[in-house]
Amino acid sequence: MRVIACGTGMPTTRAAQAAACFLVELGNGDKFIFDIGSGSAERLSSLQIPYDFLDKIFIGHLHADHFGSLAEIFIGGALMGRQKPLRIWGPNGPVPELGTAYAVEKMQEMYTWDLSGRVGIVDFRGYSIEVNEFDYTVENAVIYEDNGVTIRSFPAIHALDGPVSFSLAWNDLKFIFGSDTYPNKWFIKYAQDADIAIHECFVAVPDLVAKMGFTPDSALMVGTQVHTAPEAFGKVMSAIKPRMAVAYHFFKDFDTTPAVNDRIRTTYDGPLSLAEDFMVWNVTKDNIRVRMAVVEEATWSPPLVGTPQAPGGNHDRQIFSESAGVPMDAMLYSDFIIGGRWAGVDEVLRGIYKDASETLGQEFPYPADQENQGN
Repeated sequence: MRVIACGTGMPTTRAAQAAACFLVELGNGDKFIFDIGSGSAERLSSLQIPYDFLDKIFIGHLHADHFGSLAEIFIGGALMGRQKPLRIWGPNGPVPELGTAYAVEKMQEMYTWDLSGRVGIVDFRGYSIEVNEFDYTVENAVIYEDNGVTIRSFPAIHALDGPVSFSLAWNDLKFIFGSDTYPNKWFIKYAQDADIAIHECFVAVPDLVAKMGFTPDSALMVGTQVHTAPEAFGKVMSAIKPRMAVAYHFFKDFDTTPAVNDRIRTTYDGPLSLAEDFMVWNVTKDNIRVRMAVVEEATWSPPLVGTPQAPGGNHDRQIFSESAGVPMDAMLYSDFIIGGRWAGVDEVLRGIYKDASETLGQEFPYPADQENQGN
């Protein structure tokens, strides 16, 4: 098992740390994303993993710093080579409007213009989402089981009813991801015997006041009741005794990290990682190795898994029209816009089409010569 931190920071993102996201890679080839917080899609891109392998996302709750990059991996991942639907698992809420399915549906509606402008002119197979919403109140429920991998959920305590934590078991190895949660009885019970346990550990209360401008009242509430204080993180880890405890959800700076570490050590003396982006844990039955990934920032598309398909034209537009309720003619340029094209570039653009046809031995008709653009 290999775990890569793709987001370890605070609710407000910054260049040094994206928001919550952890990638789990298994020896059977499976890969799973736990939370997809703001900024984390860039981290995943830097790993240069084909997007067809990054199709399974488990969301602990619906704060932006835990699913704010969902749209980026949905649309950007499809554009960069994912050729199948993005699959999402997440909890329901006390009412439908507070559940994962509702959030994803409204996100897709928000991007109706974006999707309408792509359908018909790109391989559109990856531009769909499958949502698997489950009951947040069920304890240790199996929500995914395939290829020897079992993923379970159990309730968490954070902000509102609805958040959950996850466990993943494979090949006698156990991974725990708390997402965000106040210390709770479910985590203590179901995180026992973990090989690696990831739990939030917020900035020390004095630093919330000094660095973020919180009032003392607000810092105490946010830092100890909404989130888990370092001292409380240590108590949790002392109770479950993982082979490796991982603290995240704080800005890992030279002047804040010592307070986090020292406060944890008042209540926990076991194996500990203070997470930062691109930290890696290689987990075997005999050893856990902690290191940093070597990544590339100036990335393009990673290798493709399957063969790309030509754009589906009006066939794909018709399917999207029926599902999204957008009229077909609204997805094509109007005569008004077509009339605004500047003819001064026509000759050079036709030359590009001619060169492509000659180089590839295939005729590529110039769009303006077609009765309907995009066919």
